[in-house]
Amino acid sequence: MPSSLTPSNDVVGLIMAAGYSTRFGADKRRAQLTEGQTLLQATVAMTRSVFEAFYVVLRSDDEERDLGLGTEPVIYAPEEPIGLGTSIAAAFQHLQVDNKDATAAAVLLGDMPWIKPDAFSELLSHATEDTIIRPVYDGNAGHPVLFGRDFWPELANLHGDLGARTIIRKHHSACRLIPVSDVGVLRDVDRPEDLSVL
Repeated sequence: MPSSLTPSNDVVGLIMAAGYSTRFGADKRRAQLTEGQTLLQATVAMTRSVFEAFYVVLRSDDEERDLGLGTEPVIYAPEEPIGLGTSIAAAFQHLQVDNKDATAAAVLLGDMPWIKPDAFSELLSHATEDTIIRPVYDGNAGHPVLFGRDFWPELANLHGDLGARTIIRKHHSACRLIPVSDVGVLRDVDRPEDLSVL
């Protein structure tokens, strides 16, 4: 995806890609897009254009090459059966050790490769250590969600299938909703028909 952004070195990207694609009926990470990439490869390409440092979060039984990944840094979520909370916790446990200088981390979903550079630029401009930044399109909150460093210890303690919503609710006063003009912040893939162009 072409981007006019200079990749951020203050915010690290986390691609959450450890789910089981239950509603999709197959491994949606491998679903082919018209551009010749898989869904996950397209999300990785988008993320690489925005973040100087990023990680792909996978299941412990995944093989990067089978998913069409190359040298991208990977964090493996250790528990089975896995839930989104488990994946997020594994990612932030790693970040607390490996990314000591980052201001915030952007939690991206592996099935959302259509976010435009302008939306990222707007979100990144608001990132601080003590805020949670979330895009809003047409009144609906989307992804990525940028968590300031102050919230990383709590994110590292999530478990099971509970995602980060509990932390967003708990720290509602620190959450800033940023209007963007990009429907890509809402467009994910749950079922095969979601791959059709909007």
